[in-house]
Amino acid sequence: MMSGTADPPVLQGLCEQGLALHRAGRLDEASQCYKAVLSGDPQHFDALRLLGMLQTQTGRADEGVALIKRAIRVNPEAPTAHASLGAALSGLNRPTEALASLDAAIALKPDFFEARFHRAVALRIVGRLADALADLDAAATLNAGSPEAHDLRAIVLQEMGRPEAALESYDAAVALRPAYAEGWNNRGTMLNDIGRPEAALASLDRAIALKPDFVDAHYNRGVALDRLKRPGDALASYDAAIALAPRHARAYHNRATALVVLGRPQAALASYDRAIALQPEYAEAFANRGQVLRDLKRHGEALESYHAVVALRPADCEAWNNRGILLGDLGRHEEALASLDRAIALRPDFADAHYNRGMALVRLNRPEDALASLNAAIALAPGHAGAHHNRGSTLGTLGRPQEALASYDRAIALKPDYAEAFANRGLMLRNLKQTGDALASYEVAIALDPGNVDAHVGRSFVFLLNGQFEIGWREHERRKAGWDPALKLDPERDWSGEGDLAGKRLFLHGEQGLGDSLQFVRYVPLLTDRGAQITLSVQAPLAGLLGKSLPGVGVMAEGEAPPDFDWHCSLMSLPLAFETTLATIPPPLRLQPDARRAKFAGLLGPRARPRVGLAWSGNPAHTNDRNRSIAFDRLAPLLGEDVEWIALQNQIRPRDSEAFAASGRVTFLGDALNDFADTAAVVDQMDLVITVDTSLAHLAGSLGKPTWILLSFAPDWRWLLDRADSPWYPTARLFRQPAVGDWDSVIADVQTTLRSTAGFPDLERARCVPETTG
Repeated sequence: MMSGTADPPVLQGLCEQGLALHRAGRLDEASQCYKAVLSGDPQHFDALRLLGMLQTQTGRADEGVALIKRAIRVNPEAPTAHASLGAALSGLNRPTEALASLDAAIALKPDFFEARFHRAVALRIVGRLADALADLDAAATLNAGSPEAHDLRAIVLQEMGRPEAALESYDAAVALRPAYAEGWNNRGTMLNDIGRPEAALASLDRAIALKPDFVDAHYNRGVALDRLKRPGDALASYDAAIALAPRHARAYHNRATALVVLGRPQAALASYDRAIALQPEYAEAFANRGQVLRDLKRHGEALESYHAVVALRPADCEAWNNRGILLGDLGRHEEALASLDRAIALRPDFADAHYNRGMALVRLNRPEDALASLNAAIALAPGHAGAHHNRGSTLGTLGRPQEALASYDRAIALKPDYAEAFANRGLMLRNLKQTGDALASYEVAIALDPGNVDAHVGRSFVFLLNGQFEIGWREHERRKAGWDPALKLDPERDWSGEGDLAGKRLFLHGEQGLGDSLQFVRYVPLLTDRGAQITLSVQAPLAGLLGKSLPGVGVMAEGEAPPDFDWHCSLMSLPLAFETTLATIPPPLRLQPDARRAKFAGLLGPRARPRVGLAWSGNPAHTNDRNRSIAFDRLAPLLGEDVEWIALQNQIRPRDSEAFAASGRVTFLGDALNDFADTAAVVDQMDLVITVDTSLAHLAGSLGKPTWILLSFAPDWRWLLDRADSPWYPTARLFRQPAVGDWDSVIADVQTTLRSTAGFPDLERARCVPETTG
């Protein structure tokens, strides 16, 4: 190749040879030609401009810009040089400078198609879409046969929200050049965007047929197949894109999404991880990875992913909302609330965030605040069935059952197959003592979802509340399907009443509350009478007391490994095993207070007046605590009676502390009551126990003490309906609310009855008179 000559015709010929090689795609050879020309004439205009353009094409845009600027200095009146500089500057994302160069080109040559085209490119970069469209329209009049101009015009129209006009331009581009693979790909991309995936797929297949190694077309084909709900085919397209471009992060991301749909979460995680490794700030991949991990119950790792999303996109309200949901799954409800508050601050009309905030507040036992959030969600999204449903549950917690029913009915109207809403509607009807309607609602829930444990158990409670023990005990067994795995023992050895127990090792275990265990240990002596060798596992606070009261029975605290056994049975399954009816309820186990009785006799001192034990609140974590516990200040009418009041609970709630201190009428033993053996020793010295529905009622009843139990309008199933006595505890008397929330009437009734037994000359007068049957 010639070099070092200054002969203009020779240099011009060499430059034209380079241009021919350039157009043929032989860029290295073209570059050598241009450089040879410049070696002979460093100021050769065409060589400077063309080599600058080639450098720009091959990723050395800065060098290209410098060369083109040299060309302009040689010939500042050449519009081609200004146009080439504008194109190069656009490629460097320097659109303002590019526009200045392109304006100069057009000023020199108003009908310069390439300058108009590249000016449209720069205008699009700076967001001046209308001006870009005007330049492209002008370019089309100058060169109607340019598929690239039609293609860019379509892209601009698409970004302006004019999809039909864009499609016409794409069609024009591929009509002008049927082998225009880029045009077919861009057309397919737009068809995907406007929801026409079948047409998109055809266009993308055409692009791939023309150019089999077209990475973007394979990727976009996967997107179309995703939208056509063909995840297996989509996966193949993403794999093809990745094979051609192993660092295509978005292809890995979409591949993972297809794998999730195909039920391959572990493979999906690996693909999300690869996308993130390639693009560490890929927020969408972190978000979707978090969802997969949440579905896999890998909550800690999922939370890390959501942390990454909000770190990368602090203004992403969806990410804060999803993070809040996950924190709720982890039981970190205060943090969940803060995350959901952030989502709402970013987007006040975000209905799902208001809904999820309401659920966090429910779990924080703040039902009034929860109701406000659920109301906000419904105001924003009136058709949100879940919000109406949970609004119903919250209203139920607040003791507003009629409003709760209306919310459940609205949820069901919006979602007629809403089994959970029918089940909770049944609960609310039960709480209104409308037991027939409650059963009907539970039956619909079970028909819709036969495996709904809550519906089966709720229905069992209605039967038991009605005294229909035979069907009630059987249905209550369905609770076992929802048991914590820790309670699940060998189903083949689950004893249900059959067979000879003589010499057999029977493992009994408590479940649910302390009161339930106290109520059903009455069956243990019946089993020992049948020759069973029994080990009983109960809640730790009961272990000492029951160990003293059940000689010959091994009593252990729950959580300890069970011994070897032949059979096992839950305490709450024993009524079914013994086919218990109202007429055959065994007497309560007579508990035996131990030597601690003397300790508490000393603490209480000499008895000057009748001694009455008092409990007005139970476990604050109980789901029905709001309805069954009483604020201390509502007991004021009772405290004026001439008796010695002893608090039988070892904690005073903060809301009660001021009123309790001000009353000065109730002896508080506090930390002296360490377990149920301590409490039993105190109760044994009472003339009467007055208590709300807590485990203390079962303790006092099992000690044979006159026990007055204060019940909400909708009582627990074990107290049955509308009777003043209890077949479970002969010494119990029941005082029931006549209307929802009406504790004042209950307290007045207790006060009247207490006065009628003043001094307790005969403890029988403090006992309940059993109901008679006609």
